[in-house]
Amino acid sequence: MAHRSRLAGFIIDCHNIPADEAAAFWSAALGYRAQPAYSEEGAEYADLAGAPAGLNVEVQRVEHASRVHLDIESDDIDAEASRLEALGARRIGFVKRWWVMEAPTGHRFCIVRMRDGQEGAEANHWD
Repeated sequence: MAHRSRLAGFIIDCHNIPADEAAAFWSAALGYRAQPAYSEEGAEYADLAGAPAGLNVEVQRVEHASRVHLDIESDDIDAEASRLEALGARRIGFVKRWWVMEAPTGHRFCIVRMRDGQEGAEANHWD
């Protein structure tokens, strides 16, 4: 199915560390501005403002091991998941509003709904 997708940003998963504490370190390390932490559907996040090219960079408090993962945003997350499966990725599960995927290289990433098709880098168009 025809759809669009692009890199949305990077999520810094922090094992059992409050998002505001993690954001204090990462904002200083990257030179971005930490935004106030917030909770959404039982998860805790803090955005880091100032990333280039409209990329979303945020910290997230998690229960699994700390790691960094990327998000791909799409106007059709199911079509994008299918496209990436054809390239060798596999679906791990649907969480809240996004697909958690695993690349053939073992890296986890998410496919999320496109925030704003006009803001940020040009999206790829897939048939």
